[in-house]
Amino acid sequence: MSTLEQWLVAAKAELGIDIEVDVDELLDMTKEVAHNVARPAAPLTAFLVGYAAARAGGGPAAVVAASRKAAALAARQGGSTDGD
Repeated sequence: MSTLEQWLVAAKAELGIDIEVDVDELLDMTKEVAHNVARPAAPLTAFLVGYAAARAGGGPAAVVAASRKAAALAARQGGSTDGD
């Protein structure tokens, strides 16, 4: 098990959540945000994606849907912001 996988198992246990997430999907989204908006926007957007997914009923599909929306928004930004 990789360090990342170990961390996710430990973090989910500590936070009391049991959800399987598409790690690649989330990492792609944060990469898109970091490159097209600003690096500090990536973890903040990840939080917003989780919040939006929870409001939409939760579950892996809700996370993917919110993540894709955020990635698409970041792609439309195309670096047109001031950055950090």
